[in-house]
Amino acid sequence: MAAGGPSAFLLLVNGQVESAEFPEYDDLYCKYCFVYGHDWAPTSGLEEGISQITSKSHRRQQSLVWNFPVDITFKSTNPFGWPQIVISVYGPDVFGNDVVRGYGAVHVPLTPGRHRRTIPMFVPESTSKLQKLTSWLMGRRPEFTDPKVVAQGEGREGKIYPGTLVNVKSLDPGLRSMNRERLGLSALGKHSFI
Repeated sequence: MAAGGPSAFLLLVNGQVESAEFPEYDDLYCKYCFVYGHDWAPTSGLEEGISQITSKSHRRQQSLVWNFPVDITFKSTNPFGWPQIVISVYGPDVFGNDVVRGYGAVHVPLTPGRHRRTIPMFVPESTSKLQKLTSWLMGRRPEFTDPKVVAQGEGREGKIYPGTLVNVKSLDPGLRSMNRERLGLSALGKHSFI
């Protein structure tokens, strides 16, 4: 340990995946996972989760409401690789198979307090007419083997992403540093835990 004191800081993320709007789909569920840099490590909470299946409300808006809790604490020595939450939404197709309905990712907010993020969702599409025909005949849409690729820039070239929206509500993310100036975080202001 350095003579100047500890050089790590904590990031507390507490919130929920609130709702989604997929106008043409119903009976959907979502999965979340976190993607973060090499210097980051989860110290408590769940890195990934899967929600219940939800149906559209009978109101005019017809949102799919999950109110799916997210609670995790990270420890790091520098802000590079700031955590991102990756959301994957799945539901049945006409054959009853679970298929992906959307992927999206957003960085955990940098400032403390209540934050609401709307994540544009997308699905990968086949790159050739033969692949489109094959996926239609087999009843399987293209999907990523690892949803974490959504948070990275590589491996997504040449695909078309139509979009829809998912609301992610992040409540009171906190950041506490023992040595803020050394880490270059003094401009972020004071942060506190719940």
